[in-house]
Amino acid sequence: MLSDKLVKELNEQIKYEKYSENLYLAMAAYCADEDLDGFANFFKVQAEEEKFHAMKFFDYIIEMNGRTLVSAIDQPDNNYDSVLDAFEKSYKHEQFVTKRIYYLMDLAMEEKEHATISFLKWFIDEQMEEESTFNGLIKKIKRVENDGHAMNMIDTELAQRVFTPPTTTTQ
Repeated sequence: MLSDKLVKELNEQIKYEKYSENLYLAMAAYCADEDLDGFANFFKVQAEEEKFHAMKFFDYIIEMNGRTLVSAIDQPDNNYDSVLDAFEKSYKHEQFVTKRIYYLMDLAMEEKEHATISFLKWFIDEQMEEESTFNGLIKKIKRVENDGHAMNMIDTELAQRVFTPPTTTTQ
């Protein structure tokens, strides 16, 4: 059985995941406005991932006989100086989310809540992947940001990204 504190923090994580979804939609809108449809697609797919993450937490709390609560989320920034600015802010945001997941894991370990520890391992792996993806794209964008042709190539590459959810919610 989950403690009240753990349920509260897992519910709080739903809010952060939904904020992430909205943040990436705002970034997608910025990129679309800049006629960078591939970058916009990247962020729309990222928003879908965050929605999926929120629902994993939502369902997990219910599965563990906790009470899932839906709360208000803050409005994300809708203005960016450049595509690089959006990616740098994304990377910092993912680092924040990683710290939140680590906090949840620390709490689950402190409470010896083994099912939650198992559940959170997927998110730790996911956050490593998220940070690596954003860091790699930042490096790529910095290398070519003054080369319109190269930026268009990255834009075309990112247009191919799709969201494919894992086949089970326990992955």
